[in-house]
Amino acid sequence: MTSYAALLRGINVGGHKKVPMAELRAVMTGLGWSDVRTYLQSGNAVFSTAEADPGPTLERAVAEHFGFTVPCLVRTADELRAVAAACPLEVKELDPAKVLVLFIEEEPAPGHFAGVDAAAYAPDVFQHVGRAVYCYFPGGMGRSKLPAALAAVRPRLTMTGRNWRTVERLIELTS
Repeated sequence: MTSYAALLRGINVGGHKKVPMAELRAVMTGLGWSDVRTYLQSGNAVFSTAEADPGPTLERAVAEHFGFTVPCLVRTADELRAVAAACPLEVKELDPAKVLVLFIEEEPAPGHFAGVDAAAYAPDVFQHVGRAVYCYFPGGMGRSKLPAALAAVRPRLTMTGRNWRTVERLIELTS
């Protein structure tokens, strides 16, 4: 059995794509997965399964149960720890609520984000490493134009963001 974290993209935001966490846990348990738990209401779930690639299974089950498609990015406990270890930001010196990790489904081509002029979004910063983009929003993410600029890069990537506290908590829950 492998421990995983599922990061559901774009649910329970502004009253759209409502996915109650109790129902999500029931759907995941119904797939035969064990140790199913959710964290917060924003689409974070941890579970264990012997299935090698549970993401597509979860996406199908969510679509069948809730009636809409939700991208589900799935990472093993080891992958989550590797994302945290690869963070180029000095997180211990920053407010973890203002550090965001954008998890990317597919590995982007080298230079994928090169067209985003980092200086234009200062003091916000970002750095792409592997299947993650690490961002810091000293003034908070709510007013920043950087997330939209990163999402607009073509070809479009499937991404979902979690703040640093959530990343740390998901690591704890999958360990």
